[in-house]
Amino acid sequence: MTVEFSRPGPPAADRVHHDRAAVGNAVVADEAIGVLRGALSGTAPVDRLLLRAAAGAGKSFVLKRLVADAVEHPDCSRVAVIAFTNKQVHPLAASLGGLLGRERVCLFVGSGREEEVPEDARSSSTLATSASGIPPECRVVVSTCHKLGAPGEQDRLGEHLGAGHNGDAVFDVLFVDEAWQLPHHLFDRVARAAPITVGVGDVGQLPPLEAGANPWRGDPGFNPYRAWPTDFEGDERTWSVELPAVWRPTAGHLDLWRAFYPQWSELNCVAGPGDRALVAEGLAGEAAEVWRQVGTGVPTLLEVAGLPEPEAADVDLPLLRTAESMLDSLFSSGFVLEHAEYDDKGSPTGSTGTARPGDGSGEPLVAILATRNQAVDDATEVAERLRARYSLRETEVVASTVDSWQGQTNRLTVAIHPLSGASRLDEFNSAFGRLAVTCTRATHGLLMLTRPGIDELLDQAPARPGTPLGEPGNRHLPRQTHQRILATFARGTLTVGGG
Repeated sequence: MTVEFSRPGPPAADRVHHDRAAVGNAVVADEAIGVLRGALSGTAPVDRLLLRAAAGAGKSFVLKRLVADAVEHPDCSRVAVIAFTNKQVHPLAASLGGLLGRERVCLFVGSGREEEVPEDARSSSTLATSASGIPPECRVVVSTCHKLGAPGEQDRLGEHLGAGHNGDAVFDVLFVDEAWQLPHHLFDRVARAAPITVGVGDVGQLPPLEAGANPWRGDPGFNPYRAWPTDFEGDERTWSVELPAVWRPTAGHLDLWRAFYPQWSELNCVAGPGDRALVAEGLAGEAAEVWRQVGTGVPTLLEVAGLPEPEAADVDLPLLRTAESMLDSLFSSGFVLEHAEYDDKGSPTGSTGTARPGDGSGEPLVAILATRNQAVDDATEVAERLRARYSLRETEVVASTVDSWQGQTNRLTVAIHPLSGASRLDEFNSAFGRLAVTCTRATHGLLMLTRPGIDELLDQAPARPGTPLGEPGNRHLPRQTHQRILATFARGTLTVGGG
């Protein structure tokens, strides 16, 4: 049986690529630097800067520019840079240390966590596990929010390092990476570390899941699990701006990105048409049709009919086996992923880079994403079989929950749609951020699988009252949000099992 795909409408005309797109982020970065300088010198009435980024916008580059400029300002003695997890702060320490010098950057970690620090971070920064171990000449302290917000930690830092140029707080600026991932109750523990806060991050990030029932849910004034920057929307002492370009997606994914951020005045991608390619000449049959469509760069939704019943809507081994079959065909073809290389300004250099099975370098070739841990256990077995069958390294094919894959990048994403097989929209499966993370990890292609029935679900399911928690941009009810996103996909149906 041939799989035929219906494609979304033609792309909008108001798009630019390469250096014409990338310059937008450079302009915003220059503007943010000017505002931060004014805040430090007291000439700008600003307490916080919020730089809103779409997934894959190159925000880390902008963050480094802001940190580097701040530490050279005469009214700044030292800054802190925090994030939610250790795996986020380790690369920050490595990159900032490489830029500013090892003696000026300290990675501040919990006691007993030193062995977890990778070599690049260890060699690029000074490592400390206690406040007294931070060198006095250090200008940048990189830490998790948990470490900096531990009871008494800021007092110990003040006793050892003294106050910053501001004369009160230890730091003059507190930088928060992945700011929209940080829940409010954790930000409250570090808020007094500096008089100026700079938050940089993807507004589509999911905040960490709470372990139990949230007694504040439904009250936007007191829910501690909302992202902390939402408190300051419209605040007169908050300067907020959007980064208008993304580096990660292929050109065919731009309409999908725009569907997640519909109120943004501008959003373009650096990659132009033809800059990324999936070359798999050995494919045949249905798999050839599917991967040819994925290789166009347009996000692809494959509805699979005729499967046995799943264990649960979000634990669907038969659907996952279809994904494994598609991946098996792809790897057996000896495929190659190609990409145009760019200079720092986003202009193509004329060189083409490649990634193929067995290279074992860079981002994973394939990430298999699902929502529930049990589904990911099944996906992990799929990844293990593929790695064994094709002699791949552990990093080349990975499986993860969507929530755990936040902030990561991979070349191809194969995912089970969060609403596949669902009979209703609940708070978990319809979460805007969960869908956003699923759809925005890939540089080359997105293949999302689902059982038939999503359109009927979205047409008929009762609307949930209110706004989905943490949804940025155009705050529609969940079913309208999902319909807006699905409208950007190429869609096809595969019938298996003779059904």
